[in-house]
Amino acid sequence: MSILEKASQARNTKLNKVETTKALKMPMDVYTKLEEIAAAGYEGLAKEDSAYFLKCFGLFDKGEDFMLRVRIPAGQLNYEQALRIGEVAQKYGNDYIDLTTRMQVELRYLQIADIAKVLQELKEVGISTFQTGVDNPRNIVTDPLDGIAYDNIIETKPIIDALQTIFGEDPDWISVLPRKFNTGILGSLSNSCNIFGHDCCFVLAQKDGVFGFNIYLGACVGVQAQDANLFVQIDEVGLFYKSLLTVFKTYGYRDNRNKNRLVFLINDVGIENLVNAIKEEADAQFAPAGTTMVQSQNIALGSNKVLGRNGKYNYKIIVPSGIFSGTDMIAAAQAAKVFGTGDIRLTYDQNVYIVNIAKDLLEDFEATELITNYAKFNNLYFNDMIACAGTATCSFGVIPNKPDAIEMAHFLSSEVAITNANVRMNWSACPKGCGVHGIADIGFEGCKAKDEEGNRVDGVHIFVGGKITRMAKEAHTLHKALPLTEAKHHVKYLLKTYAAYKQRGETYETFDDRFLSANYSFQALGFYTKINYILNEKLGLDLWFELESAPKTFKKEEFEIFAFGLKLFKLLTGEKRYESVENFEPVLAKPRNITRDEVTKLNPKVPPKLSEVIYTMTHQEKRERAQVFSELIVALKEVH
Repeated sequence: MSILEKASQARNTKLNKVETTKALKMPMDVYTKLEEIAAAGYEGLAKEDSAYFLKCFGLFDKGEDFMLRVRIPAGQLNYEQALRIGEVAQKYGNDYIDLTTRMQVELRYLQIADIAKVLQELKEVGISTFQTGVDNPRNIVTDPLDGIAYDNIIETKPIIDALQTIFGEDPDWISVLPRKFNTGILGSLSNSCNIFGHDCCFVLAQKDGVFGFNIYLGACVGVQAQDANLFVQIDEVGLFYKSLLTVFKTYGYRDNRNKNRLVFLINDVGIENLVNAIKEEADAQFAPAGTTMVQSQNIALGSNKVLGRNGKYNYKIIVPSGIFSGTDMIAAAQAAKVFGTGDIRLTYDQNVYIVNIAKDLLEDFEATELITNYAKFNNLYFNDMIACAGTATCSFGVIPNKPDAIEMAHFLSSEVAITNANVRMNWSACPKGCGVHGIADIGFEGCKAKDEEGNRVDGVHIFVGGKITRMAKEAHTLHKALPLTEAKHHVKYLLKTYAAYKQRGETYETFDDRFLSANYSFQALGFYTKINYILNEKLGLDLWFELESAPKTFKKEEFEIFAFGLKLFKLLTGEKRYESVENFEPVLAKPRNITRDEVTKLNPKVPPKLSEVIYTMTHQEKRERAQVFSELIVALKEVH
């Protein structure tokens, strides 16, 4: 018995409730009866259809209406398809469209009586909603400028089309996997689709002068994909993919749905054993990995338009939080037809490209009502913002989310305007992480927090330091459970540091590597934003406690605490805490003794509690000093 068989048997002795539901009927039996289901209304809707089977075709019962997830391979729409989506949204869905991080759309507020008509009208223009929910291979993402951008080496849309013929609308592949399966395939040098964040990642690579893909496997929320040490040539992609899906279908776990994505099988059996099983299934020996070629973030970094290698421009409409409309989708389709080739590309960061615009038409295009309406969002804080659905449309949401992301972007635009810069801020309304906050420069996860009066309010956990460029790296927590009214100020002070010390054209991701993470512990950064919030927003002292460009604290928390304390003492009193310090110790035989309220005595605007915090940070006896920032941050909560 193989190690995969042993692992599967050990985990599948008891099936979860969804697997029991899946055994009740074939999904296509439900699909063929959609008109009957629509006619019967909510009163006739079977529980298992609502809970599971309709989701196989993108239909999610929201209690009073339906959300429909529409499959858009590679995020590419032609004129007729974009027009039809807009018309359907207008006619059946309150003119509302969500753009998602899988480069597709969600239509909302559909009535049960209309669901069969909606699917039929989309099908007429070649649009499918199959396998956009539950235990299926989901929409495959790629570079939105696939086949267009200068840095695109392999055009992936033909490969994606071929992959979809493997599972597409084939009944043998509908609802047979243990869990959802996300796929990305990138043929460009720039990472414009979070390429390391999927169950299966085909990443542009070169081996022995041949272009193809290195394989990374097993990403999920909070976990980046692992290097499988495999190189797959273009003509091998289909064989590899079908073999991988077959192995996952055969050996994947079907007990605990919280622990049955591909990554859990990999963790139990090891990546090498999984790869061997794929090779055996494929009856092929795929080559070891070549050189991964991803070099940068989005090729259009800092710009909303980019020149393609065909000499035409591709214009990105910045859509705040991905909140679009049927009316604007129709307008986008018409603009694409008049000024371009009629084609539209959806992006991983919830925006819309209108492609192939001739240079001499660009000025007239930018003067259209659609473009002028969205022009105000073309700035640093909206360009790369992502926000998943919140409480308004998602039962899992903890905070409104999309409006929160928009409000913060407006706030930061007014408070910290930075030119020639790039920062990725991603918002998830709950721990499920649909807003991929874990790989953001600055990420937010919705939660409940308590304000200063102890009231329960909307809040966020703040994450910093996520990476997506040459490799993927999960962010770490900066603060837990901050009220939204406070959180925006913490972000403001991070960005003030970015503005002060960034090099020309430097992205926040690169700045974090070069400056923040290189010089400071993340605990120190948490204290830095907290103390500035205290000094300014709570006490109104109008003082910026600024980070140094070259600290000599070696990212050691005890050194950072002492150095920060000395600086705070000088900032608030105008005096030195000690005449001289060497190796983080006072050098005088009789160093200056102070009382706990010394800073308050010297500056009555400073509350005694803050004076006490500085006292513990700078105590002349090392053993008496605070050792960790976390205890100081707790103490700062008492500063009023």
